[in-house]
Amino acid sequence: MKKNPHLIPFILVTSLFFLWGLANILNSALISHFQPVFDISRAQALLVETAFYLGYFTIAVPAGLYMEKYTYKKGIILGLLLYAIGALLFIPAAKMLTFAFFLLALYVIASGLAFLETAANPYVTILGPKENATQRLNFAQSFNGVALVVGPYLAGMLIFSGNEGDMATQEAKLQAANAVVVPYVGIAIAVLIVAFLIWRTQMPEPDKGDKLKFDPVIFKFRHLMLAVLAQLLYVGAQAGLWGITIDFVTEMMPGVSKEVASGAYLVAGTLLFVIGRFIGTFLMSYIKDSTLLGVYGLIAAGLCLMGIMLGGTAAVYAILAVNFFMSIMFPTIFGLGVRDLGKHTKLGSSFIIMAIVGGAVFPPIMGILSESFSIQASFWIPVVSFLFVAFYGFRGYMHPKGFVAAE
Repeated sequence: MKKNPHLIPFILVTSLFFLWGLANILNSALISHFQPVFDISRAQALLVETAFYLGYFTIAVPAGLYMEKYTYKKGIILGLLLYAIGALLFIPAAKMLTFAFFLLALYVIASGLAFLETAANPYVTILGPKENATQRLNFAQSFNGVALVVGPYLAGMLIFSGNEGDMATQEAKLQAANAVVVPYVGIAIAVLIVAFLIWRTQMPEPDKGDKLKFDPVIFKFRHLMLAVLAQLLYVGAQAGLWGITIDFVTEMMPGVSKEVASGAYLVAGTLLFVIGRFIGTFLMSYIKDSTLLGVYGLIAAGLCLMGIMLGGTAAVYAILAVNFFMSIMFPTIFGLGVRDLGKHTKLGSSFIIMAIVGGAVFPPIMGILSESFSIQASFWIPVVSFLFVAFYGFRGYMHPKGFVAAE
C-alpha cells in the first residue's frame, strides 16, 4: 500500500482547528467563574472576551506579514508557542489572584491563535489533491465544532465542580482560581507536543500569493463595507451570547448550578451550532446563500426577542436555539463580502477578519445592560445585530446598479 505523504501533516494541521475552538469556548466558563472569585461585575468579567478578541485584532495582520516574510510552518510554531505561554501564564495569575494578569494571559493566547487561523486554512488546501480541497477543509473545520462541544463539558467537570460554594475567604478564592490552572496547563502541554511534532515533520509550504497591498479603491465596494459591519455585529453578538449563557441559565432557572449550566446547557447550545453548520451547508445546495443568511438572521433576532420577553425554561431554550441559526453567519458573510473583488480579495478578506474586533466591544456592553436593567435586556444587542445580518443577507450584499466586478 502506497504511503500518503500528507497524512501526518494533515492530522497535525487539523488539530489546530480543535485547539483554537477549545480556547474560544472556554472563555464562557471563565466569565462566569471569575465574577465571584474576583468579586467583579458581569461587565468586568466580560472583559475576558475583550482581551481575547483584541489579541486577534491586533496580531492578525502582523501574523500574516510574518508568514509572508518567513514560512507558514514557522508561523504555526510561533503561534503554538504563544498559545502555550499564554496558557502557562494562568499559573502565576492564579497564585497572585489578579484578574488583569488573566486578561494578559488570554491576550497572549489569542495572539497565538491569530497565527494558527491565518495559516491553517491555506495549509489544508494543499495537503492532498486539489479536487478534494473543499472536502478536506470542511473535515478539518468539523474539529473546531467538536471543541465547542467538548470545552463546556470539560469546564463543568474541571472548573466549576466543587468550586461554587461560598468564596468569602481568601483561601476559597485561591482554590477556585487554581481550578482554571489544571485545564490550561493540560492545554499548554498538548499545544507544545503539537508544536514539537510540527517542527520535526516535513511540511509542504502553501503558495503565499500576491503580497497584501492597501488600495483606497477598496472602500468603493459597498457590499464589502456592509459585510465588515455585518461581521462586526455578528461576532460581537456571538461572543456576548456565549459569554453570558452560563449566567443566563443559572439566573433564569434557579437551582441549576454553573457546572450543569456549562456541562449540559451550554454544551446543548454549541452542539446546535455544529449541527446547524452541517444542515446550513446542505440547505445551500437548494437555497441561495444570501437568502438563507437573511432568513437565519430574522429567526435568530426573533429567538433573542423570545429570550427577552419570556421567562424561565422557555427563555433559556430560545437563547440556546439561537446557536443553530448563528452557525452559518460568519462564513456566509465572509463569502458574500469578498465576492467579485478580484485582485482586491486578499485586502477585502483582511478587512472582514479584522471585524472580529466586535467580539472585544459588544460583550462588556451586554454586561452593562444586564446589570443596569436585567440579564434579559442585554439580548437587545444581539437582536439589533442579527437584524442587520438579515438585512445584509436580503439586500446589503447586492451590488449597486452599474457595478463592474474587479479583475
